[in-house]
Amino acid sequence: MTADSWVFTARAHRDFKRIDAPVQRRITDALERLVADPPQGDVIKLAGSDDEFRLRVGDWRIRFIRTDATIYVLRVLPRGRAYRD
Repeated sequence: MTADSWVFTARAHRDFKRIDAPVQRRITDALERLVADPPQGDVIKLAGSDDEFRLRVGDWRIRFIRTDATIYVLRVLPRGRAYRD
């Protein structure tokens, strides 16, 4: 399943704004590769969740939900904090 676009939730947008510009570029590039055809990226389904995935970008983790048309980014966090909520 390939999504056409990606969207930040309000919480993910707050996470993203706190990150340095070079890391922001790496994250947006990774999201663009994820919605490309064919999709690329280190993605796994999160254990204990029916619909949530994570994308690894270096030491950062992007938690998201995928629909047919859109990837909804839920959180953008460093590896150590990515799975606590």
